[in-house]
Amino acid sequence: MTANTVDVLLIGAGVMSTTMGMMLKLLDPNLKITMVERLDHVAHESTDGWNNAGTGHAAYCELNYTPQARDGSIDIKKAVNINAAFEVSQQFWSYMVKQDILPRPSSFINRAPHLSFVWGDKDVAFLRKRYEIMSGHHLFADMEYSDDPRTLREWMPLVMNNRDPMQRVAATRVPYGADVDFGSLTRGMAKHLKAHDNFSLLLSHSVKDITRRKDHWAVMVDDHRKNMAREIRAKFVFIGAGGGALPLLQKSDITEAEGYGGFPVSGQWLVCTKPEIVKQHYAKVYGKAAVGAPPMSVPHLDTRIIDGKSALLFGPFAGFTMRFTKEKGSIFDLFSSMKRDNIKAMMHAGMDNFDLTRYLVGEVFQSQKSRVNTLRNFFPEARDDDWHLAEAGQRVQIIKKDPVDGGKLEFGTEVVASADGSLAALLGASPGASIATQTIIDVLERCFPKRMATEAWQNRLREIIPSFGGSLVDDPELLKRIRPASLKTLELDPV
Repeated sequence: MTANTVDVLLIGAGVMSTTMGMMLKLLDPNLKITMVERLDHVAHESTDGWNNAGTGHAAYCELNYTPQARDGSIDIKKAVNINAAFEVSQQFWSYMVKQDILPRPSSFINRAPHLSFVWGDKDVAFLRKRYEIMSGHHLFADMEYSDDPRTLREWMPLVMNNRDPMQRVAATRVPYGADVDFGSLTRGMAKHLKAHDNFSLLLSHSVKDITRRKDHWAVMVDDHRKNMAREIRAKFVFIGAGGGALPLLQKSDITEAEGYGGFPVSGQWLVCTKPEIVKQHYAKVYGKAAVGAPPMSVPHLDTRIIDGKSALLFGPFAGFTMRFTKEKGSIFDLFSSMKRDNIKAMMHAGMDNFDLTRYLVGEVFQSQKSRVNTLRNFFPEARDDDWHLAEAGQRVQIIKKDPVDGGKLEFGTEVVASADGSLAALLGASPGASIATQTIIDVLERCFPKRMATEAWQNRLREIIPSFGGSLVDDPELLKRIRPASLKTLELDPV
């Protein structure tokens, strides 16, 4: 068997791996890079437009990023960090638009104001307090607040039409929020990468084994089209395979992966494509999650533009599943991921989150009528016949060891890397795709420290991402220089 030798092997053809490939090509065009994908085309799993929320997660509207403690205090630290990370993504996308790497912005990103919407005295008070705290930070200085029904009707007419006039409501709004078709974005980057002689994309190839050798990783892959196996030798391996990342990471046997487990969650959307309804709503309106619900099931009514076509999506409705991936996933995925080093953590996390499991199972058996009744909290005039159910993507939440509880379920995104920096994997979910650029920079700093410290890479990164080396969190003047330029290039400026 002949072996192919590369500098970098990317496993998965979603937004994370493609962003990694794009960034490395811009930093060093001479790198030999191969990307392998088990499906027959790019961005067909978690990155696909129908499989994610499409929200440019900037923490403007997602209330789960600003938790309220029992004493009433509101912590905005996570929201601040996510917002700064999304700004980095927008800079990267802007650079690629200017360089004609990506097509016109409207092919993958469109302006859709981000709103948080609540009702009832308690939640209105929470939102008002959240607004006061967040608007005091320069990253959120443009946020608006209103509890005036007339203003809210201007912001979101579909949500306010025929609403009970006695119901107390409030909303916050950021006009330059974004709807992102991550599938189109990723395919745009992949198209550019494929034009390079030293980049290869192997579709319909699944990874069977990952073995550490003296100076490289030996990765065995099956070519489903030719029904044959091949070996790829790589100096660096990046596993950006969404829900499939954990089983692949386990194949590597790196010490740093010990103790990690996964908790799969499925999802569904209610979808409306009727033009007369779609044109009445132009925003992403997020509410508060139900008690016991995972963050991925925070209810929201969204303007979506996927592959150039407009629709409204509501949900997602979470569900219980044993599969780690939507396409070609197996009911044995969860059990197969249980290993000697993570079984204790997974059992403890399972027992501690029994209410979550019961909630997810209950979601599976919801009727169409029940789902539309939930929608009516956001769209009082919603009719059952105008909405159909569509499958969303699978997400695998992180389970990891905990010295106190034995095991802990976490909702977020985490990088696991080998001590020598020769392999890295991305686990978890939201905010995921929205902060892909910052995540990849973090991986490069951990896995390519010497090259990241060179003047050549430092200067190139400042060219690609003008805020690199500074802090958007701590430097208001830096944000004033960066954000307007990104919004203009990406055509997100408020009209």
